[in-house]
Amino acid sequence: MTGFESNMVTSIDGLRTLYAQPIERIAKKQLDHVNEAGRAFIAASPFLVLATASQQGLDCSPKGDQPGFVEVAEDGRTLFIPDRRGNNRIDGLKNLIEDPRIGLIFFVPGVNETYRVNGRICQDAELKRRFAVNGKEPATVMLVTVEETFQHCAMALVRSALWKAGSRGRPQSVPTMGDFVAARNPGMDSAAFKIQRRHPPRALLSEHSCKWP
Repeated sequence: MTGFESNMVTSIDGLRTLYAQPIERIAKKQLDHVNEAGRAFIAASPFLVLATASQQGLDCSPKGDQPGFVEVAEDGRTLFIPDRRGNNRIDGLKNLIEDPRIGLIFFVPGVNETYRVNGRICQDAELKRRFAVNGKEPATVMLVTVEETFQHCAMALVRSALWKAGSRGRPQSVPTMGDFVAARNPGMDSAAFKIQRRHPPRALLSEHSCKWP
């Protein structure tokens, strides 16, 4: 118990009283496909966050590669997302087996606006060859049937000064991967994982990405 239970918001009507109505342009900005502007944003994006859900729980996973790693079908109604091999937890993919709904938000470094896509997922193993990089195929390719898209305003990234903070380098106070591993495994030396501080090349990341405890 936190002591705040009596003030919890428990209804949509109650929630709405806490916020002003959005202006019509904002309330109706969503589309049912990726338009030309959305296509250009996705082509420039090297990073997205993927949200899924199931009876077992929720998952929000980062996905990144070279800009344009996500492809958009000609009609703007399907996205193709290669899933490169990583730590093999596949939390989001397991959720998608049970519940195909998916939410995506695309980022472009230095740009404060983001782009959101909601849809449903299916999978096609034949596409793996199409998305091979340096001869290595992704473990899977996710096909997202687009249901809703819209650009998101810049305020969250403006307030956080995200890109300005990133330009100053990694703060020493932020735990590294090694610090997290050592915290879970008493007696393990976090220095063994200082690879995290050196921004290793893709080949080195691929070699080690599945081996961290």
